[in-house]
Amino acid sequence: MPHIWCPGCGHGIVLGALLRAVERMGLDRNNMVMVSGIGCSSRIEGYVDFHTLHTLHGRALAFATGVKLARPELTILVPMGDGDALAIGGNHFIHAARRNIDLTAIIMNNLTYGMTGGQSSPLSGCGEYATTAPFGNLDRPFDAVELATAAGATFVARSTTYHVQELSRILELAIKHKGFSVVEVLSQCPTYYGRKNDRGDAVEMLKWYRDNAISVSAAGDAGGKIKVGVFLDIEKPEFAASYSVMAAGVADGAKSEGTK
Repeated sequence: MPHIWCPGCGHGIVLGALLRAVERMGLDRNNMVMVSGIGCSSRIEGYVDFHTLHTLHGRALAFATGVKLARPELTILVPMGDGDALAIGGNHFIHAARRNIDLTAIIMNNLTYGMTGGQSSPLSGCGEYATTAPFGNLDRPFDAVELATAAGATFVARSTTYHVQELSRILELAIKHKGFSVVEVLSQCPTYYGRKNDRGDAVEMLKWYRDNAISVSAAGDAGGKIKVGVFLDIEKPEFAASYSVMAAGVADGAKSEGTK
């Protein structure tokens, strides 16, 4: 299928995994909304036959929150890039997490700003090279899993574009979860991140994911490898449901006042 992404980009793999999850769940596309911001990852919404909102850089979760409160019965997916989600969108991210609103946030993490020229992102590692870090990045990166957990998300997971079947199953679990779900996906960018950091082409980057990922359930120290899998899956009151109960109570109170 013709697409906008560079050859070897991992975002198409994420799209495929997501569509397979949606198909298995038998979701009605008329009751789904995909809300995206700006960036390579945000172009994913151009390839789905759902309701879509292509919004402002970093503001996808803010728009998605409005849609969910207006139509709580809808299933809402929010694909974002690492910079889109955690740089300009960082404030929206932590507050969506603390509210535990029923959205599925998919952070497509290619460790760079791919669309605008390969600048470093909040998830770029120390010492890694980018157009804004020609001598190596000095900023310490966020851990998206730890950040989401600390902020209050109730489903938190990580996968890679190499582990595509596991990724699809995790996305299915995230969508089914009633609360704020975060799935970080390590997605290769050979055009900028791979080239600037001597990671090779897309195939070599996928092999690196294969060789440097370890299940979160594995016993013992990870030995410097990246943990993947479901880190958190708990139940807490969901914001839109709590809001609906409060709104109904206010309406009933107003009616009672009107009959006096």
